[in-house]
Amino acid sequence: MDKLLDEAASREIAEQIGSKAKKPFDNAYKAVLATEGAVYAQGFLIIKRKSYQLLEHSWIEIDSRIIDPNLPHLTKESQEMWYFTAQTFTIKKLKRIIEESKEDYPEDDPLPIYGDTPYEYYGEVMLGGKEYLSAYELAAAKYEELNQPNLENN
Repeated sequence: MDKLLDEAASREIAEQIGSKAKKPFDNAYKAVLATEGAVYAQGFLIIKRKSYQLLEHSWIEIDSRIIDPNLPHLTKESQEMWYFTAQTFTIKKLKRIIEESKEDYPEDDPLPIYGDTPYEYYGEVMLGGKEYLSAYELAAAKYEELNQPNLENN
């Protein structure tokens, strides 16, 4: 991960958009619409709670910063978080994809976005292209590394 989480901006945008728990894709969509120069990002997050968890997630990016409007709902220890970007979308492209999705599949939620079909199946629920699979594999490797038992303490 070469981009750093901007905690102050994350909390500020979360408050501005009325961020809701367990709605990472909707929160990121609202945040990108409210933030000049931002792109919408989807991928994976590893977070330390009672144990490490690997989650499909969404946030926004500006230059070298990650702004996560979901931060207030995640954890108090942001140094225990790792982001793995699978894909990013400009506001213009994101709006176009959502409009097309609503027309083609009105009964389905347009977010998250997995790219063009055919998708590559790689998990219980998630679909995506090669970029999504690559980000997932990187996140899964980090997850495995973090969950290795600490043999030095035994």
